[in-house]
Amino acid sequence: MLNQKKWYESKAVWGGIISVASIAGGAFGYTVSEGDQEQLATAFAGAGATFGAVLSIVGRIKATHSIGR
Repeated sequence: MLNQKKWYESKAVWGGIISVASIAGGAFGYTVSEGDQEQLATAFAGAGATFGAVLSIVGRIKATHSIGR
């Protein structure tokens, strides 16, 4: 695979997490529709990608060593 991404950028991973959370929520009387689950997965994947990008930039700014070749 040449186009790899971080786990938190994956809609499949977030979909799984949200599905498990929805099942657990159902045990306590909360319900989340399948459409809402899909939208949440998309939102969390986007937020994860944004978080990763910001973390990379902040890490580079705070770094004390230069980048080698």
